[in-house]
Order: sequence, then structure tokens, then C-alpha cells
Amino acid sequence: MKQLLALTALLLAPLAELRAADATFQSQHLAVGLSPGAPAFSVFAVDSLGRGQLDQNPVLPEANSMAGLALVGQTYQLHGQPIWQVTCSEKVLTLSSDYVAGAEAPPFTLTFHQKANHATLLGLMKPGERQMSLPCLLHMPDMGTLRITCSARDARLDYDARRFVNPPFVRVAFPAATAIQQRVEYRLEVVAIYPQLPGIEENPLYDGFRRDWLNIFQVNPRVQMLANNASSDPCAFTLFEYSDLARHTPPLADGLTANDLIRMTLDRYLAGALGYGQIGYGCTPGEADVAAWRTPMTSLDSLPSFLISACNYVDGSGDTQWAQARYDQLAAWGREMFAADKDGNGLIEYPGTGNFGDRPKTDRRPSNWWDCINFGHEDAFANALAYRAATMFAELAGKLGHAEDARFFSEKAAKLRAAYAPNLLNPATGVLAGWKSADGQLHDYWFTYVQGMAITFGLLDDPTANRVMDRLLAKMQEVGFTNFSIGLPGNLVPVKKGDYVHENHKPEATGEPLLDDGSDGFQFYENGGATGCWAYYTVTALYQRGRVEDARRIFHPMLSGYAAGKFQGFDPTSGRSLDWRDWQGGGHGYEGLLVDNYHALLAVLEDVKAKEK
Repeated sequence: MKQLLALTALLLAPLAELRAADATFQSQHLAVGLSPGAPAFSVFAVDSLGRGQLDQNPVLPEANSMAGLALVGQTYQLHGQPIWQVTCSEKVLTLSSDYVAGAEAPPFTLTFHQKANHATLLGLMKPGERQMSLPCLLHMPDMGTLRITCSARDARLDYDARRFVNPPFVRVAFPAATAIQQRVEYRLEVVAIYPQLPGIEENPLYDGFRRDWLNIFQVNPRVQMLANNASSDPCAFTLFEYSDLARHTPPLADGLTANDLIRMTLDRYLAGALGYGQIGYGCTPGEADVAAWRTPMTSLDSLPSFLISACNYVDGSGDTQWAQARYDQLAAWGREMFAADKDGNGLIEYPGTGNFGDRPKTDRRPSNWWDCINFGHEDAFANALAYRAATMFAELAGKLGHAEDARFFSEKAAKLRAAYAPNLLNPATGVLAGWKSADGQLHDYWFTYVQGMAITFGLLDDPTANRVMDRLLAKMQEVGFTNFSIGLPGNLVPVKKGDYVHENHKPEATGEPLLDDGSDGFQFYENGGATGCWAYYTVTALYQRGRVEDARRIFHPMLSGYAAGKFQGFDPTSGRSLDWRDWQGGGHGYEGLLVDNYHALLAVLEDVKAKEK
């Protein structure tokens, strides 16, 4: 209870002006300051690339002073007895705790103001417990990473995060030594973890790639799953993005991989946990700060995401034992996914009509990730993912000896592919529509990511794929979007009022238009706002088609944007976050950090491959 009261006081305390310049220790990789009144950091900055970029201090100040505690140099003493000692070197911090008989030493705490940095711990958690097993990583997006190990066996850190409080926070607490474990030593070592690729080490273009490869991984301690960020929602339909990068991620620590984070999250879903996009998610009170999915149907891209994630996990880890043990549940997901093909034409359908004027609302979301746009019925985005899921799962089923299932999912994939372009390619524009509604109408707003996904997954033949990309790039030039350092717009023309969410929000807040043509909502949020989210597919489609110059004209400025930290944080003018921007660069998001923005870093693998040819 005392710790809870202390934390409450901390959260209510005003944010002090603590700067990295106030650090008591600084190297090229670290800047650290210590709180005088409690075992806690008052300054904590890291630069994994060792450039000395340590001017940002995202730490919330400790508001309480502990009676009998004194800070002498870098040692905390309780009634004259040393209980915590901090030692620092170029890339390593060590926190050492010694047991003092008759005195209960407090934990050593590190609390981040989440609006200053969306820090996260990356490691394994048990369901229902806000404790992170060691070893783990402390990752600070756009700053760097520390690997945390401990001298004690089975050590765990207390870990918590909240967003619907003032200020929002991420808190890590290092438990002190006890009568049973009389000395505990925690080691925090600065590391940079990313795929080792030729030609990127000395090239500043890839600084964001090397520093931010892990940005897509955020563990929410209140649900013990990968999520949008440490205090945000786990989204069923985004897990596959994390798994795409996890397959290529080097080990995080001894006995810990990014694939383990995928397995941990999949196991939670398989055990019945829900994510945003699934019926019932967040509709009953819980401990996490969630945005409930009140829609009476599961999004059409949730099950494909689960299957792709499972296949990626098994392929990346080689853990066929896990796949065999969970095979029946995975196959059931796959059969449920194709049961949505109600008319038998090969495409899966969403119960929402997608008809113009049948606008989405808070309690009736559309069929996929783009939850403000009226995607419904036969959805090009979700069907592309279903095709990828079916082809991957057919291969996995075959490897595991389930020949009948392998044939079933291969046939489903082939039928979907055969129906895809004939039903969704718009003859009026020459590109794929976003969806065909229940009334048979195509809804085409020049969606950049729909074209990219279809081509990347092989849903279009080569001549059609090239024609589609020709049309898309010409349209991009026609509408005048050139600011690729902030990503790509999801759509190149305004989404009309009848096809956008109806929540009575101002256009600049959510992109919801007041005008019928949608022009007043254009460039805001999902209505044509620029973002890194889903840009991977547009860029990769170009690389795959051998159109390297076209790909780099878009992707290299994006890489410079990642290096400059342009895809997270908050716009001081609008107060909105930079994970979504208008075409001039103004912020129009709300998360602060949305991990989907960092999926595009995967395209560096295609970029490097193109250099080697």
C-alpha cells in the first residue's frame, strides 16, 4: 500500500524541468542523474549509436523523500547503511543492492513520462502478473536500448504503464535485496539490436534502422501482450506485423528472442485473451487503459493476422513442437476465416455492408485496421491478408503432416486469388478498389497500401502489377504528394462523407468530413494523412518489380525521417501526435507512438538486396 501511495503522489506531482544536462554521469552512450530523496533516476538518456545525442530526458521526477535516506556520491544510504549503489561506465550501468537487517529497502525506480518517450520493457511475462522476467530489454524509441540482466536467479522487475492518467507513465522498479537474497546486482548494458546487413554500418541513411528496429515491439504490462505501445491496446490484426520483423531479429539476450514475444502473445490469444478487433474486447471493466471494440463482429483481418503470426513464429524459431501442440486451434482459426466466404466466390466477406452512406460508428467498426473508413463486405485489404495466411498455413500444415489441410488451404488460396482482381480491380481507374460493397459498388480512393499488399503477396500477375503501380505513381505526382520523409498517404483522394466514420468529430481531429466530397477532412488521420503505417507494401511492391529507383525515391526519404525521429512524439502546435501528419508535416495522430509505423523498416532488407544485384 505504501508503494501504491508513493506512486500516486508521483503521478500527481508537477513535471519538473529536469534536463539531460543535469546528469551526474555522461558518456557517448548514457546520461544519468540520481534523485536525492529516493532510490530513483532523475535523468536517464541513452544513445545506442554512441553519438552523444543525450539532450532528451524523459524521466518523471520522484516527488517523495524517504526518511533516513541519504545520497552520498552514487550510493544510497538508509540510516547510514548502504542499500543501493550505482556505478557507471561508457555503456554499462550497475545497480547493486545490499540487505540491511531490520530495514525494508525500497526498490530502485525508473519512471518515464510517456509523452516524452514511449519506453517499454521487452521480455516474458506471466498472465495476470505485472512483472517482467529477466533478462529483458529496456527500449526507448528513437533513443536506444539497454539489456538488463541480474545476478539473482529467476529475478523479475515490477513493470507498469498507464495512459489515461495525468501524466501518462511507464514505470520500472528494481526489487531490492532481501534477507533471503542479501545482495542483488542488476546490469544495464547499452546495445543496438538489428539485422546485420552489408553496407549499412557507416551510412547515416540507416541510422534510424539501426536504432529503431525494435520500435515495433512494445509489451503492455497490464495485459502481458504486444500492443500499440506499452499502455495502449493489443490489436489482434497487427500481431503479424511484429512477427514479420521478429523473424529477422537477432537474439535479444541469452535465452530470449523477439520470436518469444510473438509466442507469448499468441499463447495469450489462444488461451482466450482478446485484442482490439475481436468481439467483446474491452467491453467489461479491466485494469488496462483500453479502447473497447464494441462492434458485434470480429474484424476481417484478425484471423489472418493470427495465422500469419503463427507461421512466422514457427518459421523463425523452428519450434514445430509448439505448432503441433496448437495445431488444432490454428487450423480452426483458418477454417473460421474461410467460413466468412458466404457466397462461395472465393473472397471472404464482412457482415458490414460497406454501402455508401452506411457509415461506421464507434459501436460498429468497419472490417479492418482502417477503422474510420467504411471498408466492408468484400474487403481488398483483409482478403490480401487472408490469401497470405492461407498460403503460409498450407505450407505449415504440409510440413506437420496434415496433407488434407494443406490441400484445403491451398485450394482456398487459389480460389481467392482467382476472384481477387476480377472483383476488385476498378476499370475506371486501373487500380484496385478498397472494397466492393454488398450492393455491388466499388469504393476506390486510390489506396496506396491496397495496391502494395496485393502485389507483394502475388495476387496480381506481372503485367497487371506494373500497370497498377504506373497508375498509382502517376496519381501521386498528379495530386502533388512529395514529402516522403513523413511516409505515405493511405489514400490519394478524399474519402467522401458517406464512406467515413460518423462520430461528430472535427475534421482535423479524425479526418471526419462535414462536406459530402470529403475535402475538408482530407490529409487528416486516416483520410489521406501521411504515415509510415503500411507504407512497407507500396515500397516493397516496387522493389519486387525491379523498380528500384521508384522505390528509393519514396523509401530513402522515409529512412531519413526515421533517423530524424519523425514518426513519433507530439506536434507542439496542434498538440496531436506525429504518427499521422498532414502533407505539410503537421501532427494529427493521438497515440504518440504507433508501432505500425515501424513495419516499413523491414523494407531495408529489400533495399540492401537490390544493392547486391
